[in-house]
Amino acid sequence: MEPPMENHSPDEGNQSSKEEKHIFDNHENVKRLIRIFFSISFVLFILDFIIHRHLSFEEEGFSVEKWPGFYAVYGFVACVLLVLVAKQMRKLLMRREDYYEH
Repeated sequence: MEPPMENHSPDEGNQSSKEEKHIFDNHENVKRLIRIFFSISFVLFILDFIIHRHLSFEEEGFSVEKWPGFYAVYGFVACVLLVLVAKQMRKLLMRREDYYEH
């Protein structure tokens, strides 16, 4: 005995071809956005050598804040460490695929 046929409209099978394209579906737009981000980062890094900064911990003597690009490097290292810690936490916290089905 065959399973009953479901009522589908003829257009349902072609949904993927009619889906609205978004701005990041085009690979060129993604590449353009990445270039813009890197350009802005580069300009800000160069401005770090030119613009005078008011240091927060200048009184203590040795301050890493006065190094050019310190906050860029600090932010990058913090993000990398965050990802590495999250990967290790995943091993501890991950559950079986059917964990909530019982």
